[in-house]
Amino acid sequence: MSRDKIIDPMPRLVIRIALALAVLLLIGAGVAFYYASQRASEARRTAGGNATVVTITGKTCDPNELTVPAGRATFEIVNKSDRAVEWEILDGVMVVEERENIAPGFSQTLNARLEPGEYAITCGLLSNPRGKLIVTPSAIASADASRPQLTAFIGALAEYKLYLAAGTNDLVQATGDLAAAVKSGNLDEAKRLYEPARAAYARIAPVSEVFSDLDTAIDARADYFEKREADPAFGGLHRIEYGLFAQNSTEGLAPVADKLVTDVATLQGRIHDMRIPPEKMIGGGATLINRFATAAPGQDEDRYAHTDLDSFFAELVGVRKIVDLVRPVAVKVNGDLMTAIDKDFVAIGETMDAHREGDGFVSYDKLGDADKAALKKQAATLAADLDKLRDSLGLS
Repeated sequence: MSRDKIIDPMPRLVIRIALALAVLLLIGAGVAFYYASQRASEARRTAGGNATVVTITGKTCDPNELTVPAGRATFEIVNKSDRAVEWEILDGVMVVEERENIAPGFSQTLNARLEPGEYAITCGLLSNPRGKLIVTPSAIASADASRPQLTAFIGALAEYKLYLAAGTNDLVQATGDLAAAVKSGNLDEAKRLYEPARAAYARIAPVSEVFSDLDTAIDARADYFEKREADPAFGGLHRIEYGLFAQNSTEGLAPVADKLVTDVATLQGRIHDMRIPPEKMIGGGATLINRFATAAPGQDEDRYAHTDLDSFFAELVGVRKIVDLVRPVAVKVNGDLMTAIDKDFVAIGETMDAHREGDGFVSYDKLGDADKAALKKQAATLAADLDKLRDSLGLS
């Protein structure tokens, strides 16, 4: 694959036009229902700027049950556990909003626009019991109808479903190859095939919030399990990465590889009927880039294989695809912001170019602290501008 630019590397599908028409029909049929259910969630600023404080401890969060009115809600997440944690608001398997990499002793603020209903909240480790968030109806939220019509995004949504379908096909192939090498005991081949599988997932990861259950199974890091790498629930790509690169062995990885293949096949089966709101495309991209920007030393994504730059490049490809798809709508709303985002991509691309090696990038552990800091600063700028894009489109 050419790595000269941060662009979509996947070939166009032969049946692209026919599939796009089918997707357009499905999306168009759901316009009225989707926005009838979404308008009640429009932004309401918390009075006086006050935030609901949630404290995460080792085993739970306090309070474990919250009630807020619909619309804009602000939460301050305080980490009083002994490890970096994340806090999520979940609607079934979909992540509504989340904050990651909250360091011990620190806090982060989260703003969420919420519809009336009952949600689950994660409380630190994935093995911890979940809390409950109850959102009551709000006249203020119901009265605000400033949200853009979904019809403006139909083309982007249809095209992105095609991108996801092609990307998931690539993921099926890549994880199948990786699993075969693992099960044959070919350590060197399995190591070689790890990053292509990881990159295939990274390109579709901007919308992983929509399938959070499978995201946990396929791509969760050891940090979010009680016993870390030794936890029986730790699986997926990073469990295989740990075995191959930290333990230098394929022993015991065959069942993990089999489950990975099954989970990826399940994801492939969901794509056709999956509802992907435009705010999840843009917001998910911002979250993904910000995850790289805020990772503390030792909390890197590919910490055993040190292929972080290759994975991050794949994430940039996936996020750039989203930006290009929403461009026709976005330039009409805020052309200056789109220009800034384009400059962000150019700047981060030039920095990435300085770290190329062969067909990929240098091992992330070979980068100096200054190089890492510079790259993370650029990633943080891009993530912030993507958040602004979501806000400018009325999708925050």
